[in-house]
Amino acid sequence: MTAMPRFEPKNPDYRAVATETFARQRAMQTLGISIARIEPGEVDLAMPYAPEYSQQNGFVHAGIITAGLDNACGIAAFTLMPEGSDILTVEFKTNLLAPACGERFVFRGVVVKPGRTLTVCDGRAYAVQDGVETLVATMSGTLMALQRREG
Repeated sequence: MTAMPRFEPKNPDYRAVATETFARQRAMQTLGISIARIEPGEVDLAMPYAPEYSQQNGFVHAGIITAGLDNACGIAAFTLMPEGSDILTVEFKTNLLAPACGERFVFRGVVVKPGRTLTVCDGRAYAVQDGVETLVATMSGTLMALQRREG
């Protein structure tokens, strides 16, 4: 198995800008999702379990898991974009591998291939129970850099 490549951010303030962009996403606030770790081309997001996020069997709803993965991929891609950029998801595919049940959830996004306009990322969602992580979903996503609009 080969190690993931290390990327150099184009914006030296990538951490502050990515954190501020994440903070403007009210959907993430509503879901209680926060940034746990951020590096160039990589991010871990964390979310506590809440019964309000569950589907009829008590598992966290696939839409919630997908939202966390999409955001992890987006912020990972955003860390490598130049100053003045914004980001938008243009495509993703999610594989749901196991029921999402745990005390908390971790969403890991990693850049596979950064590009001038399009960046490809992989995401993995883990349910954490008693300190043990179980892979519950994966995502392959494509994100687009665009010029930031004020307002």
